[in-house]
Amino acid sequence: MKKILVDLNIILDFLNKRNFHLEAAQLVDMCVEKKLSGYMCAHEITTLSYFLFKEQKNKAKVINTITTILDIFTIIPIDDVILRNSLVSPISDYEDAVIEVSSMKTNIDCIISRNVSDFKESRIPVYTPEQFFLL
Repeated sequence: MKKILVDLNIILDFLNKRNFHLEAAQLVDMCVEKKLSGYMCAHEITTLSYFLFKEQKNKAKVINTITTILDIFTIIPIDDVILRNSLVSPISDYEDAVIEVSSMKTNIDCIISRNVSDFKESRIPVYTPEQFFLL
């Protein structure tokens, strides 16, 4: 089974019904159905909770959403080794470098992101959901 790391922007597409939310939903469904092994980084979960609470202002809804995400995805813990290795990643954006280095440590097959150009120096293949579905 393919191991994919799902970037936060895909989750936000799905939850907020932004552009391409149907493709994001299809990807999430495949993780729910165990057709794909879905991963997210721990720091993406904290960032997601920030955005959700800012938008919804409802702690119970945020807790429910985060719990569901935790049930669907395997969470990659971020430690000092990942953080230090990310400092020397070929990816210039530190947050994206943490995603890439975490993916490498976890033997992820590919990263799914809306911002493929941010990962042009990634040592792990990066695809939009649409590109991934064409593989």
